[in-house]
Amino acid sequence: MKQTLLVYNTLHRQKERFDPINPNHVGMYVCGPTVYGDPHLGHARPAITFDVLFRYLRHLGYKVRYVRNITDVGHLEHDADEGDDKIEKKARLEQLEPMEIAQHYTNRYHQAMDALGVLRPSIEPHASGHIIEQQQLVKEIMDNGFAYESNGSVYFDIEAYNKKYHYGKLSGRSLENVINESRELDGVGEKRNQADFALWKKASPEHIMRWPSQWSDGFPGWHCECTAMGRKYLGNHFDIHGGGMDLVFPHHECEIAQATASQGDDMVKYWMHNNMITINGQKMGKSLGNFITLEQFFTGNHEKLDQAYGPMTIRFFILSAHYRSPVDFSNEALQAAEKGLERLMNAIDDLKRIVPQAACSPEVESFVKGLKQKCYDAMNDDLQTQIVISHLFEACRVVNTLLDHKGAICQECLDELASTLRLFAFDLLGLQPTTATMAQAAGGGNAREEAFGKVVDMVLSLRAKAKAAKDWATSDQIRDELAAAGFEVKDTKDGVTWKLNK
Repeated sequence: MKQTLLVYNTLHRQKERFDPINPNHVGMYVCGPTVYGDPHLGHARPAITFDVLFRYLRHLGYKVRYVRNITDVGHLEHDADEGDDKIEKKARLEQLEPMEIAQHYTNRYHQAMDALGVLRPSIEPHASGHIIEQQQLVKEIMDNGFAYESNGSVYFDIEAYNKKYHYGKLSGRSLENVINESRELDGVGEKRNQADFALWKKASPEHIMRWPSQWSDGFPGWHCECTAMGRKYLGNHFDIHGGGMDLVFPHHECEIAQATASQGDDMVKYWMHNNMITINGQKMGKSLGNFITLEQFFTGNHEKLDQAYGPMTIRFFILSAHYRSPVDFSNEALQAAEKGLERLMNAIDDLKRIVPQAACSPEVESFVKGLKQKCYDAMNDDLQTQIVISHLFEACRVVNTLLDHKGAICQECLDELASTLRLFAFDLLGLQPTTATMAQAAGGGNAREEAFGKVVDMVLSLRAKAKAAKDWATSDQIRDELAAAGFEVKDTKDGVTWKLNK
């Protein structure tokens, strides 16, 4: 059955049917990290969000070119065209070349994303490798009358642009709003209007990262790189531009203005944005000093963490909320995610313990036959991953019911249940078996563990019969003796589960 995907377009503030510009091909650009520090939880959310979209589009049969940039120049300390370049500032502090800083933290970002199961993009361009393309973009904007030079720097002329187009349409701002928000910068004298943003900055004498141009030795403004590189690798018009909601203004608003000023219209058909990770309701970020790095999550080495949390727990935590909803960090939420992930992984691993019968119980057959489309419906509704997870939890309940001999399943339905769980949990949500279940979930595991599993299954079958006969003494004895041998047996409302404590 062909699936119809709806995505929320920030530009129009509504869900829209996804129809790519070129049939069967999708161009997707997502804003990547500024590499001057270790990746934190706030970096994980857009990476995971658009990783799921990347996976799902490919699953639907599209050929996807996914571009995610590395910002290694031009991202200023205050994001307002003034101050120090963040990477250069870090380089001076550590007495290193700026590119050493950029390379080191790019490597760190890749290591963290790999651990989180985030697939690498098709192309990962660096801003510093596309200075010529950014200069060409600036020249086109100037030639069209929407930018001006001032003391060797080039600024985008918002008032000139707004006479023909609408600056602020993505964020819902009027030009008056933008100007009022910019009054704190009134002391800056190079601009005609303090809301104008830099396309090219003349480098001060002490500035290390600089390139020659027709205007001055300098460096591109932060907003130029994504417009220039998106156009280079995806063409003048492409399907999806993604990023965090904090980039809607000014970054993505400025991107729309740059594209429109240079070529007459916007490059992007669908603008998509994930919401923020917060701590006590405040956005998590380096600039606010309230971030927790991913390595600190993985090791537990932070004062706000009660324990270490594995990469898949972090991924599950992020996917347990819709990507457009805010997610507030807490140890309680992460511990709940850890337990939820364990429950799901155990259920997938337990599938091999189910003995198929000649026929299904009616309720089991009905559930299995409807599960896949329910999960598709959730994904098609703007990637409702949290609803997919709720359906997978229902499948966990069915698995436990079957293990507890309170239902029956035929081989065909068992195969379908297994394929649906693995498709959505592993292939589309990108979850991976945790360390404790890796060997079993992959179909491996050593002979000793497999033998233990068969013995426990047999003994629990005897216990189920004892419970059915109301022989509580025998039932409790079996449970207690298994516990003494290192097996943890739990009776839940959905059935019985077990694991070997190592």
